Amino acid sequence: MTGVLVTGGTGKTGSTLTGLLRKRGVPVRVASRFPPADAPDVVRFDWSDPASHPAALRGTDQVYLVPPTDTTDPMPLVEPFLAEAERLGVRRVVLLGSAIVLPGATSALELAAHVRARPGWVVLRASGFMQNFLAPHPLGERIRRGGEIRTAAGTGRVGWIDARDIAAVAATLLTGPDGHPDVQDDYLLTGPKALNYQDAAQIITAHTGQPVRVVPVGVAEQIDAYRASGMPDDFATALAAVDAGIRTGQDDQVSTAVLDLTGRPPRTFAEFVQDHASHWGSGDTFVA
Repeated sequence: MTGVLVTGGTGKTGSTLTGLLRKRGVPVRVASRFPPADAPDVVRFDWSDPASHPAALRGTDQVYLVPPTDTTDPMPLVEPFLAEAERLGVRRVVLLGSAIVLPGATSALELAAHVRARPGWVVLRASGFMQNFLAPHPLGERIRRGGEIRTAAGTGRVGWIDARDIAAVAATLLTGPDGHPDVQDDYLLTGPKALNYQDAAQIITAHTGQPVRVVPVGVAEQIDAYRASGMPDDFATALAAVDAGIRTGQDDQVSTAVLDLTGRPPRTFAEFVQDHASHWGSGDTFVA
């Protein structure tokens, strides 16, 4: 193995993956727009600057790919990078995709199809992150500051997954001389049980002592809230529309992929809450 380039290396999955790979003795390069001068394993990388792509890829034969965030159209930025990866003979790309499809985001589907079409390249279709219940995500910020979850999802359920379990799957696929022996081109990644927001609120309340309530809202109000958090208009609109899909049950999915690939069951939402209980119990805490 030559090494792994980790894009999104300071993000929810990338930072954990980097640690896991280093523990296994795998050479890692972390992509960053502003690499520190004293960090030789961090390389300059900018999606909007294709000139930075060859240097970031040089010396690696595998890539953990986290597409640009806060956009419904990642393909124009990612396509030149993938073309360069193919030119340099990268043998495996593990793409962090999503099981929850943003309405109108056909570009994300095109990106996933592009990756699946290459032998040895893999798409991870991850369900909603449990980490979304933590600040600075707008959902987590509202819980921490106001003790409430505003949603247009009704009682629809999501197979919430801990980002650490996604990283563990990626580490499995990116280690070993030939990667995982029975690698597929697509995996649905979820937690062990699908939960609605009411379930999540009850679990947070039970394990932290901080009461959390669910406030039903319409999609339009959800869009306004996301815009107020600083999201671009098109992304805020698409993300709010996801709630409508959840409400219909389309994201009520559970898979065994985490257990199948890592040998360990995915963390439950209760375990996630216990691990992060201090997050809701410190700082600008809320009252009922």
